[in-house]
Amino acid sequence: MRNLILVYIIISSFSYSCRDLDEINIDPNRVTETHPQLLLTQNEWDVFQYNAGRGSMYAQKMVVQTDGESSGQYYKWDRWDFDAFSEMRDITKMMEEAEKINEPSYVALGKFFKAFYFLNLTLRFGDVPYSQALQGEQQETYAPPAYDAQKDVFKGILSELREANDILANENTIIAGDIIYGGDGTQWRKAINAFRLKTLMMLSQKVSDIEVDIRSEFKEIVENQPLFESIDDNAQLIFLDQQGNRYFDFNSSSYGSGLYMDSTFIQRLQVREDPRLFIYSTQTKNSEDAGLEIDDFTAYEGGDPAAPYAEVNTKAANGKVSKPNSRYYSDPTTEPIILIGFAEQQLIISEGIVRNWLTGDAEQYYNEGVKASFRFYENYAKGYGQYVTQERAVSYLDKPVNDFKTATTVEEKIEKIIMQKYLRAFLQSPWWPYYDHLRTGYPDFRRPPGVDIPYRWIYPQNEYDVNTDNVSLAIENQFGTGNDKISAVPWWVK
Repeated sequence: MRNLILVYIIISSFSYSCRDLDEINIDPNRVTETHPQLLLTQNEWDVFQYNAGRGSMYAQKMVVQTDGESSGQYYKWDRWDFDAFSEMRDITKMMEEAEKINEPSYVALGKFFKAFYFLNLTLRFGDVPYSQALQGEQQETYAPPAYDAQKDVFKGILSELREANDILANENTIIAGDIIYGGDGTQWRKAINAFRLKTLMMLSQKVSDIEVDIRSEFKEIVENQPLFESIDDNAQLIFLDQQGNRYFDFNSSSYGSGLYMDSTFIQRLQVREDPRLFIYSTQTKNSEDAGLEIDDFTAYEGGDPAAPYAEVNTKAANGKVSKPNSRYYSDPTTEPIILIGFAEQQLIISEGIVRNWLTGDAEQYYNEGVKASFRFYENYAKGYGQYVTQERAVSYLDKPVNDFKTATTVEEKIEKIIMQKYLRAFLQSPWWPYYDHLRTGYPDFRRPPGVDIPYRWIYPQNEYDVNTDNVSLAIENQFGTGNDKISAVPWWVK
């Protein structure tokens, strides 16, 4: 009996020691499981600020640089990165954790965020890894992902967005960790459906060249799905005066001596007597010294984006060039950044009506989009609200240059719509006005003689180093062997 007890003690001790060893080998600083709400907050913060800043504004002719040459301003760029895939790893992890605890709402938001990143990637490059991407953690042996044709990437994006909307339609729970809508799934459906309209409109040149009925889907969303009803529904990130939560350009040193306003952007606002000029820009130093009022349109001037930067620098040194408004770097809680909002949605629907994708009053949607942009700045541009009241918006729309009724052809109507999308996009819609230009030709972007507008970026060098066969095949399939150039035209705008 004594021997049996001894054996039992030995076995028990061995089992307990093994269990202790397993627990000891768990690193508490490397968490393997977490609630998806903890990942959601950071994912939203990252998604809403993706590409935020001034990088796109040089190419979109909103700002110029005077203390050095901006590659964006002169269309001399080459490569971009695949950093979006790193951002999406946290999104796929959030979706995995949500599936473990049966929380479909987080899966839906994950699908939306992935669609957002993949749309940015494919518009930037053309074909990209999609169907085999983000599988590294699931694969026992890692294999570099193949590239999907851009048409298939768009089909996948639209499918993800449909599924996200459908999942949330069947959910009625508060989404914990949501800093955008406070967990309201219906509000997220509005944002997702507005983004679906935006994605479909990106394909305006391919309505007959994709296995998706773009017109019918666009019409179905407008007529049957929840959409934004006012700027109160905007999918926007509001900043707080707290460490780590302040406006992304707060205290930015890059607003120093070299950053000025683009003359073509200033002129477009002046010609339309657009009071958003006072919100985006400062008066020139000479105008301010002369005592001109803030709402005097002659008090503003920009630098020529096609001129050598040293020439513009001289003009700026003489007090003749406006700078971006100081509120962008001096106010930690200046305007929210909008991922997709009511103003843009209404302008997109207006364009859809003009293109005969659905019936409706294109002018009404156009006017609502412009008024919504004014309302947004009335609410958030502190100290400038009096210049962008709804009464000012009505007066603005009555001017012939802004009045939708003065456009008589489809092209004239589309030009007015795209111009209003452009004028509302200052520090709000990184790269989207540029993509609108690629698909419509509007607005025209001034550049030096002989310089062509690039259609894309060259694939990252790392792809050539670690995914050589797949990236080479993607280039060959799209543009011909070795033709990975910024001038190569991708499928979506061919």
